[in-house]
Amino acid sequence: MSPRSGTPTAVLLVVVGLACQEIGASLAVLLFPRVGPLGMVMLRLVFSALLLLVIARPSVRGHSGAAWRSVAAFGLVLATMNGLFYLALERLPLGVTVTIEVLGPLVLSIIASRRRSAWLWAVLALAGVVALGGGWDRLDPLGVLFALGAAASWSGYILAAARVGREFAGLDGLALAMSIGALISVPFGVADAGAALLDIPLVAIGALVALLSSTIPYTLELLALRRLAPAAFAILMSLAPATAALAGFVLLGQHLSWLEVLGIALVIAASIGAVRSSARAARGAAEPLG
Repeated sequence: MSPRSGTPTAVLLVVVGLACQEIGASLAVLLFPRVGPLGMVMLRLVFSALLLLVIARPSVRGHSGAAWRSVAAFGLVLATMNGLFYLALERLPLGVTVTIEVLGPLVLSIIASRRRSAWLWAVLALAGVVALGGGWDRLDPLGVLFALGAAASWSGYILAAARVGREFAGLDGLALAMSIGALISVPFGVADAGAALLDIPLVAIGALVALLSSTIPYTLELLALRRLAPAAFAILMSLAPATAALAGFVLLGQHLSWLEVLGIALVIAASIGAVRSSARAARGAAEPLG
């Protein structure tokens, strides 16, 4: 199958993955009154780790100390990023939380770019953040801080994932890092959820959240990347704030003001613009001279 003929299928895979991710996040919000945000983080990471360990069956032998330090750092980032995201989600609408979170990789791509146009996308993203606040009177300040922390953690996630990907084969590094992240989350999750963890149906829903939020999206994204150029994939992933806002509206009844909708649209436009600009720069660098 040529990349061109597989493009519609790849696009569908990414869209389904995004939908599953936001449905999982919506289910997590519904569980917050019972298990709390950190209890939900623990359930998600623990079940995600178990699934990945079964799928990858990673070897714990033959890795250098530097490789283990990288995977440990990756696990810490996973626990931190998910914890801050769910703490933000407890206080902010889903669409707003995801929009603020994607600022992390957007800022990273702007900093890494050597093109002047990168600053245009930075200004556009800033305008989106200002509009997103809708005057900022509707947004919980602590929730915004948590979301910004999640955005910074996502940038760390990208860098840590790249290092682990170079040092471990297949899904081994991710499975080990997820296991470490799960272990880190356990004391916080137990303290937050308490006796609710003894409710088997509730824990089963937590397993479903892990499946929807991690296992299915990761698998579909991996399949999509085999059919799509990285730039095209990144543009599709830039639509996450829109799918999150839609899921929040349909599943959680979270209504957004027109300013917040405008803010989401501006951040999406900035993300797509930054991705396209980076792709053009990469093509230019690859062209032979003379």
